[in-house]
Amino acid sequence: MEFEKVRDIIVETIGCDAEQVTLTATLAEDLGADSLASVELVMALEEAAGISIDDGDVAALKTVGNIMNYLASHKA
Repeated sequence: MEFEKVRDIIVETIGCDAEQVTLTATLAEDLGADSLASVELVMALEEAAGISIDDGDVAALKTVGNIMNYLASHKA
């Protein structure tokens, strides 16, 4: 999935500004995602990418770059 699509999902789910979403931005500290927003983000990414993200993998998705790498290695 391309960065712009992931960025749009993050902006829509978390409610941050698109300019804040960079590969090094952390979901909680930089973008302000709380635990509920993080769960909603995982569900939105799963739906958009057509994959299932294992609960054990969710904890490792701390930055936008982590998400991009995960999606690239788990393509449907």
